[in-house]
Amino acid sequence: MKKVVAGVDIGGTNTVYGLVDEKGKVLSQGTFKTTDYPKVENFVIALTDAIRKLLAANKEYRLAGIGIGAPDANYHRGTIEHAPNLAWKGIVPLADLIKKKINVPVVVTNDANAAAMGEMIFGGAKKMKDFIVLTLGTGLGSGIVIDGKMVYGHTGFAGELGHMTVVPGGRECGCGRKGCFETYASATGLVRTVQNLLSEMRDETPLRDIPPSKLTSKKIAELAAKKDPVAVRAMNETAEILGFGIINSIVFSSPEAIFLFGGLAQAGEMLFKPVRAYLEKNNYVLMKNTVKILPSGISESNGAVLGSAALIWNDLKK
Repeated sequence: MKKVVAGVDIGGTNTVYGLVDEKGKVLSQGTFKTTDYPKVENFVIALTDAIRKLLAANKEYRLAGIGIGAPDANYHRGTIEHAPNLAWKGIVPLADLIKKKINVPVVVTNDANAAAMGEMIFGGAKKMKDFIVLTLGTGLGSGIVIDGKMVYGHTGFAGELGHMTVVPGGRECGCGRKGCFETYASATGLVRTVQNLLSEMRDETPLRDIPPSKLTSKKIAELAAKKDPVAVRAMNETAEILGFGIINSIVFSSPEAIFLFGGLAQAGEMLFKPVRAYLEKNNYVLMKNTVKILPSGISESNGAVLGSAALIWNDLKK
């Protein structure tokens, strides 16, 4: 029998799941809409049935455990707690509900922690003990590894770097506060910056012809690469605030590397180059030239499943 685990990524819209072996090979995977299941009990039935179908397609697989990345998930308790982007309200004992359907170890954490675990087990941080993964998508998530261990903290919610304040009294955040890191240094934050600059700058730009609902970080990065003045300024301002937040992260954990993952990171050197320049100029003297700014070593196409699978493989090996 070949030992495999199920990696599951629960998003506000879609849930992606797959079977993964110890070497990080995704053997099979599938997806369904999270929004089709407003009751968590029905979601659990759909998920466990889907995993069983993948296992039934290959009789030589033996399921060793299930790893789950989800919004507002608490590793210590196996729960999802007050997630604003999910229909399930309050504290949801997800791990316990799944164990009742499939009796294997189940581990739950937030999606950024899962991404960091994937980076450590299967990606670019294989030989590192101290690093941070920043997921730059709709928001900004972070997974922090110190001395080879994921930082969960007393509550299980440590490492919410996206909600540290980088501009006091700044942009409103979905968390209800103002000036959070993710309102500037994320794919959504970049779009907001462009919208502000379009009213401030008079330069000609194709960005003025794109409806706000169609404006994406990818399109902005493409125009920045073509030297569009608004796009270039937006990328530079975003990179500066990203660098500012990274410096604040470096001084408390002294990581070997910061990995950037997600939609905004797809901008490549249009983002990485000014971030590195900002660090070189402004980093704390004892930390200068000690931290690498790197793209994720895991492809975005299966990163969510691999990260969640790495989470449970790591627990099983303890």
